[in-house]
Amino acid sequence: MADDQLGAARDGVAGPDDVQPYLDAFAAIDADPAHVLLVAAHSDDVVGTLQLSFLPGLARRGALRAQIEAVRVRADHRSGGLGSAMVTWALAESRRRGCALVQLTSDKRRGAAHRFYARLGFTASHEGFKLYL
Repeated sequence: MADDQLGAARDGVAGPDDVQPYLDAFAAIDADPAHVLLVAAHSDDVVGTLQLSFLPGLARRGALRAQIEAVRVRADHRSGGLGSAMVTWALAESRRRGCALVQLTSDKRRGAAHRFYARLGFTASHEGFKLYL
């Protein structure tokens, strides 16, 4: 997260003392079978992450949908296909679990990410809203 241009400023990760909330979130995700955290490693270094959540819903005849979050590839590992491989894995896992669709959100300032998702077949079909609590 500290390597992420928007997340570094937003999340206030300045050093090792700031990681406890991430460790707590990781433990909660790891304990819940409706969520998967994909971690890509090179040697002993984490170089990519992707969170995949499975959401039951009443829309679309009660269809299960997948939500992709926190797609991050460390700067020195970008443009090598790792992000595509992680998202492709998430799409296959979503199909395997019977999801009717996969959705994600991306900050409006992330133009390169939007082009990346478009190349993978995603369309900007909805306008998103957030309310920070």
